[in-house]
Amino acid sequence: MSRLFRSTAISGAAFLMATSAIGPGFLTQTTVFTAELGASFGFVILLSVLLDLGAQVNIWRVVTASGQPAPVLAGQLLPGLGHFFTVFIVLGGLAFNIGNVAGAGLGLEVLAGIPAGWGAAVSGVLGAGLFLSREAGRAVDWFSRILGFLMILLTAWVAFSAHPPLPEVVFRTFLPERINTGAVLTIVGGTVGGYISFAGAHRLLAAGIRGKEQVDTATRSAFTGIGVATLMRLLLFLAAFGVVAGGAAIDPANPPASMFRAAAGEAGYRFFGLVMWAAAITSVVGCTFTSVSFLASSFPGWKTKEKWISPVFIAFSVAVFAIFGKPVKMLVLAGALNGIILPLALAVMLVAVRRPELTGGYRPAAGWLAAGWAVVVVMGAMAILTIGQILA
Repeated sequence: MSRLFRSTAISGAAFLMATSAIGPGFLTQTTVFTAELGASFGFVILLSVLLDLGAQVNIWRVVTASGQPAPVLAGQLLPGLGHFFTVFIVLGGLAFNIGNVAGAGLGLEVLAGIPAGWGAAVSGVLGAGLFLSREAGRAVDWFSRILGFLMILLTAWVAFSAHPPLPEVVFRTFLPERINTGAVLTIVGGTVGGYISFAGAHRLLAAGIRGKEQVDTATRSAFTGIGVATLMRLLLFLAAFGVVAGGAAIDPANPPASMFRAAAGEAGYRFFGLVMWAAAITSVVGCTFTSVSFLASSFPGWKTKEKWISPVFIAFSVAVFAIFGKPVKMLVLAGALNGIILPLALAVMLVAVRRPELTGGYRPAAGWLAAGWAVVVVMGAMAILTIGQILA
């Protein structure tokens, strides 16, 4: 493996994970919860970063050390568990992907006046084309990185234009007025829950980066991915809080669009279209890659058809959006669903690591193992509380 290819694959895995997380749901959730919690949402971001690290680093290290995709590893731990795992990951991925293609359509509608349905279809064709290209892996890596940088730059400009009261943000990040467990569950689930937890790790495997000796590489890549996603979340939060603190209202029909417009006028609204499209199409790519990798790993006969399953996965998502549409509430609920999946998925990985024969002899440091189980307990408890609130 050449040094250039290795470097591209490592950074590509980080950006694939980050841009998988930064989708329409990410934009919507951040804006909605900022409007609800104000400066105290900074505490949610801080807590989510700590939980993200405990989950993501453990999962990437275990998967990379084992050299096996997550469903294969789970199946070796307990027959049938990998298929069970795949069902939930793919269902969660589909829920997000329907919102992703809808967000791509909305972004092009704002940016270029293309009807949302046609914009979703055009974006779906572009996403499918990446997977059908001869160098699909490299195409996905470069696509994720370029659009990831673009989203950060545009959102930084909008955050600067919103003039958020930074002293209050810093103060409430460490001393919040109130905490919303549902917000934490949704934000963590939308950043590393469900399929997102495995996007970068599976990309490293696809690039041939596997084995116990590659654990440090996986760790660096995971930190980079979480750092990129957190930076984007922080910039969105600052932009939204600047708008809310300035007295402007957030439109519940399209929270992020109204926030961008209030912060930077008509130019901000056009920027929203570009950011929404970039966030959506990169999430379509990341979600499709990871979901299909689970299917191909669980059903070996599909491995040779993986290149063609990806466009079908995208086409199905576009078709569901065209028929049923995309309510904002579904994007928030999809994040909560992935947050519920996270403690289950992480627990499976932490149990697997107790079997060195499954992970190439890799044993995590006690600190990382404790951090992983702490995330399982905290996220599991939040999932139970949130489910109770929904059923009440």
